[in-house]
Amino acid sequence: MINFETKDIMLLYSLVNMKLRDEFLDLDDLANYYGIDKDSLLNRFLKAGYEYSESENQFKRI
Repeated sequence: MINFETKDIMLLYSLVNMKLRDEFLDLDDLANYYGIDKDSLLNRFLKAGYEYSESENQFKRI
């Protein structure tokens, strides 16, 4: 199981973008599957300098 709250942000960035590319239609789909709070995940990435691009279905550096 992926620990979205404590995993190193660079590893999480790579893992989440891979999952979004290969397995999930969008961030809502991923969040629902893993039972995580989407807003918490977005805030964690935002604090690290990343934002979610809906049109590209991936996190990108701000």
